[in-house]
Amino acid sequence: MSSLVQSVDWLAVAPPVIAAVVALVVLVADLFLEDSRKSLLGWVSVAGLAASALMLLPLVDGDRSTFCLTGHADVCSYTADRFTLIIQLLVLGGALLAALLSVTALGSTDRGLPEGEFWFLLLSSAAGAALLPASRDLATLVVALEVASLPAFALVGLRHGDRKSSEAALKFFLSSVTATAVSLMGISFVYASTGTLYLTQVADRIAGVDGQLHTLAQTGVVLTLVGFAFKTAAVPFHFWVPDTYVGAPLPIAAYLSVVGKAVGFSGLILVTVVALPSYADVWGPALAALAALTMTVGNVGALRQQATRAYSAVRLLAWSSVGQAGYLLVPVAAAAYSDDAQRSIGSTVAYALMYGAVNLGAFAVAALVGRTRTLNRVADYRGLYASNPLTALLLAFFLLCLAGLPPGIIGLFAKVTVFSAAVDAGLGWLAVVMAVNVVIALFYYLQWTALLFRVPEGSPDRHRAPAPLTAAIALTAVAGVVLSGAPQLVLRFADTGLF
Repeated sequence: MSSLVQSVDWLAVAPPVIAAVVALVVLVADLFLEDSRKSLLGWVSVAGLAASALMLLPLVDGDRSTFCLTGHADVCSYTADRFTLIIQLLVLGGALLAALLSVTALGSTDRGLPEGEFWFLLLSSAAGAALLPASRDLATLVVALEVASLPAFALVGLRHGDRKSSEAALKFFLSSVTATAVSLMGISFVYASTGTLYLTQVADRIAGVDGQLHTLAQTGVVLTLVGFAFKTAAVPFHFWVPDTYVGAPLPIAAYLSVVGKAVGFSGLILVTVVALPSYADVWGPALAALAALTMTVGNVGALRQQATRAYSAVRLLAWSSVGQAGYLLVPVAAAAYSDDAQRSIGSTVAYALMYGAVNLGAFAVAALVGRTRTLNRVADYRGLYASNPLTALLLAFFLLCLAGLPPGIIGLFAKVTVFSAAVDAGLGWLAVVMAVNVVIALFYYLQWTALLFRVPEGSPDRHRAPAPLTAAIALTAVAGVVLSGAPQLVLRFADTGLF
């Protein structure tokens, strides 16, 4: 009789485990530290996230798996392959930058935030987000999704006495719970059809279900996608995004815009391409329609923000992130029609890395301006070049990357890669919709960019950046400039695939 006890590959699971352990350390330390010394918790958290990211380096040599099915070494619950490591880099890097922004925020404007709870929740969410791309069974996938999501609800509404924050958290929570319930029902249908939760076994068995279970399996596929479509902020599951981003502390809005999307897209890719390739005729058209709808609604929503002079920069970035989610969905949909699904997924990951770096950079500059202009309206950025030339140039660079214009070369190449994925898959109509939306997006990105260099009204504000905020802006700027100078560092994923 074979033993059910198996060894754990601790090196493979180190990135999410370190984040989880540091979260517990911070929670316990918060009980004993005096209020005057609780700022140390932030730096411990930053160090923990940096250590989690560094633990990705020993894993680049080859694929590692653990928690495998007894007698089936290739059927595992946790796999650290190239896809996992890239998404974990995006997740932990995004969480680290959000932590740097949070160190500054907790030390100045957000005195209503309890520091111990804040850092525990942020680290817990990051641990769940890092676990998700490594998950190779549906149970682990759902658990990781909820571990990443539940602390995020609390983070959005953690600011004491803030009605807008509480309202945003409630809207985020109720819509997410509904989507998760629908997704769980879908997973139960898939399990009933196949008798397994492991993704590779689902892929093998679901292709051969008999006629009586075929409809059940199809329904399960559609319902399973709903929960992950919500996390990606795909239309019509996007309505929580603008209010949540505006109501949340700005570092959490930045975290959700990048890490939340990474969680949603990695789960979506694992469910569709790995577990359900034989049902590409079901999820392919659905994701293509979602991509077209999402990018159009997101960009038109951002464009409508121009109607009022007092529109918020964070709200504009929120609508922009919805539009960007549409572009990210295009290669995933194309994978259903392409002979080389791995290449299509590589295009999504390449675009996600570009988007993560420059979007976090834009949020970091917004955090700097918000230190003196609490409303953080786009109008507050008028004449930023006069008072902070370098900061204005960096924000202009980030916005041009998001728009896909030089000198944001990485943004241009990433959009071309996504566009070519649609064309190669025979989705010419989706490529046309994307091209129209890129033109629409140019208007509001360029309008904000031009505002930075106009003559300021009154005396310009001098924005002093604390060291953590300076580090966050510098890291994102270096990432954006390096990737624009050497785009092959990211775009090679689109050529070689990931699995």
